[in-house]
Amino acid sequence: MRYLVRDRMLAFHEEAWVETEHREKLLKVNRKLFRLRTTFDFVDAEGNQVASIVKKTLTLHHTILIKQNGELVGRISKRAFGFFGDRFKASLTDGRRLRIVGSFWDREFDILYDGTCLARISRRWFSIRDAYAVDVMSEPDALLLIVLAVCVDHTLEDRKGERLTNL
Repeated sequence: MRYLVRDRMLAFHEEAWVETEHREKLLKVNRKLFRLRTTFDFVDAEGNQVASIVKKTLTLHHTILIKQNGELVGRISKRAFGFFGDRFKASLTDGRRLRIVGSFWDREFDILYDGTCLARISRRWFSIRDAYAVDVMSEPDALLLIVLAVCVDHTLEDRKGERLTNL
């Protein structure tokens, strides 16, 4: 299933919506401003917080913690240097280790587990800078894979030193 992450262009605070391919709004992504840590909350259509990501400001490695229902479910970090594109690793509390590989220039990333592609993050087909697609092949992990996509986008935004999205 394809999900779209769309930023609000004219918002007083930073937020985005995650929509299905049929334009149904599923999640709102709010960035908490004026905090020591960068925090994003994922809120469902009923207003319940279903997940959050937190990046502490003073760390040596770009590591983001992923929480669901207040419990830590994993962490994602970027490799310091890569010859053939950007690489991330996600360690989940259930023991799985996911790899996220791709190229910023191609604007596509694959989320892999044991060589199987669980999802693809893509900006390639979007001419506007405020949207990207997440094609999820593993529906039971859809929320986690969408959260990982937002983490990758945020990490690349930080690394580049300029804003790729409104988030």
